[in-house]
Amino acid sequence: MFSNKKIFLVIILLAMVSFTAYVIVVVIPARLAEKSYDGAKQIGRDIAKAFQFTPEITVNNTVVLQQQTPILELATIKQQFQHQYSWTNTWAGSTKKIDIQGVFESKAGFDLNKKFSIHINNDKAIVILPPPQVLSVELIGDIKFNDEHGVWNWVNEQDRAHAIEAFQRDARKFAAQANFIQQAKVTMEEKLRSILKSHGKEMAIRFENDTINRVIRER
Repeated sequence: MFSNKKIFLVIILLAMVSFTAYVIVVVIPARLAEKSYDGAKQIGRDIAKAFQFTPEITVNNTVVLQQQTPILELATIKQQFQHQYSWTNTWAGSTKKIDIQGVFESKAGFDLNKKFSIHINNDKAIVILPPPQVLSVELIGDIKFNDEHGVWNWVNEQDRAHAIEAFQRDARKFAAQANFIQQAKVTMEEKLRSILKSHGKEMAIRFENDTINRVIRER
């Protein structure tokens, strides 16, 4: 038979074991999770400060922050470029020509109507982005014209209007084929990597699809 003293010691031992197990199984993971959540929220605040929007952030498959997008588009690069175009029209063997030049501003970045998320697991962060794209190509300043009349096919105001439309289409085509999209991609990667590195996270980034969607929104 156990003495009262031995029974008391066994009870104390079992209580200590139970308390230790509770701390290991419940308290420590909860505190670590809380610390991870607080860190993720700070990452969200840092990204919001840098980009004026917050991506969805998950920690170990738990959503800590929902995506908040007060802006619809995020332009990570603005590039001005001078563009030239020659419009011609031939009628009855007589050709008229309008040379046009002007300056455009192209904005490339990300459509925030699509999902932008960061998945954090310990010291790893996987960033999932929509593909970068040309957001807009806008004419800034005045257009310069140089008209060349044909022998009996003369330049008129309607020709000017057609030439301007073709000029703007050609500028948008140029912007889509230039390296503006790649520059927007690199700029976003660098900024995100810097933010996540400051929180001790190693970043891996991937896009919604492998092909960069070069959609141009006409304005």
